[in-house]
Amino acid sequence: MTRDDVEARLARVLQRIEAAAGRAGRRPDDVEILPVTKGHPARAIEIVGELGLARIGENRVPEAEAKRSALGATPGVAWHLIGRLQRNKARRALRLFDVVESVDSVMLARTLSRIVEEERLGPAEVLVQVNPSGEAVKAGFAGESAVDAVREICALPGLRVRGLMAMAPFTNDEAVLRPVFRGAASLLARCRDEIPEFGGDVLSMGMSNDFEIAVEEGSTRLRLGTVLLGER
Repeated sequence: MTRDDVEARLARVLQRIEAAAGRAGRRPDDVEILPVTKGHPARAIEIVGELGLARIGENRVPEAEAKRSALGATPGVAWHLIGRLQRNKARRALRLFDVVESVDSVMLARTLSRIVEEERLGPAEVLVQVNPSGEAVKAGFAGESAVDAVREICALPGLRVRGLMAMAPFTNDEAVLRPVFRGAASLLARCRDEIPEFGGDVLSMGMSNDFEIAVEEGSTRLRLGTVLLGER
């Protein structure tokens, strides 16, 4: 991986985002890129920071710990946990990450809240993971339970719930993807309307294979790995 390679890929990705936003009557500036650096060397994080991207996404606590140790401080780059978080790693995660995007149970949210209170940390920024497709293999809240879960999580001390995160089935079939993305956007709107404490300004959905459709359906944050950083 070289900076020139990533810079060239980024230019192409930005063009595609601009075109997708235009088709949906949106402003491309309303969509941010979250480079997914999992599986890539620590240098990838330095490169995306040098290119002005302010966030990176990692899936696993141990890998993120190793990279933070290798890099030291990374000013201007916020670290996001986008993979499933086991409760026994929650304390380590809160020390490592600026944002936890994968809060997929009320029990996990309660654990995070308790640790924030115990360690007298500032509010932890989180997203609630939803599962609009109802796939059994996907984590997150589905259907009506999602709104109830967001309401309960928003009431916990020490957490700042900025929005929702969703994962679509891994496919290029628009007929499958669009209903999932629309379902997530609909849940975001409902939570925003019904829960005063809900931030509701972030909808994290869309990855390398489907991000243009996600933009057209309302995503505000794209989690991009291969299309931006190349193969792992």
